[in-house]
Amino acid sequence: MITDSEILIGVLITLVNIAIHAVLMTEVTWVARRISAASQHLYARAHAALVMMATVTVLLSAHLAEVAVWAVAYGTLGVVEHWRDAAYFAFVNYTTLGYGDFLPASDWRLLGPIAAMNGVLLFGWSTAVIYDVLRSVVDVIGSKQQG
Repeated sequence: MITDSEILIGVLITLVNIAIHAVLMTEVTWVARRISAASQHLYARAHAALVMMATVTVLLSAHLAEVAVWAVAYGTLGVVEHWRDAAYFAFVNYTTLGYGDFLPASDWRLLGPIAAMNGVLLFGWSTAVIYDVLRSVVDVIGSKQQG
C-alpha cells in the first residue's frame, strides 16, 4: 500500500541527491578548468582526454555518493534485511538495472521506482555536463589551433 510518508521520504532522499549532484557539478567545472589549464601544452587529444577523464571521475564520485544515500536510507528504514543488500538494492534501482531478484519490504516498495527516477534524472544531468565539457575543450583546442 502506498503511503504519503513513503512518497515524502523518497522525495527527500531525491532532494538530498540533487543537492549532492549540484555541489559536485560545481566541482566538475573547477576540476575541468584546472586540468585544462595545466594540460594545454599537451597534444590536443591528450589534453581533451585528461579533461574528460577528470570530469567523469568527479561525476562517478557523485553517483557513488548518491547510491550510498539510497543504501543508507534502505538500511535505516529496514527496506531490506541486511546492509549489504541495501547497497546492492540501491545500485540496482539507481541504475535502473532492475534484476528483480528480491523485493523490498512491502511498506517501502515505492522507493525503488523513485530511486530509479532519481538515477535517470541525475545520469541525464551528468551526460549533459560531459557533453558541455567536451564541447568547451574542443572549442578551446580549435581556437588554439586556428590562432
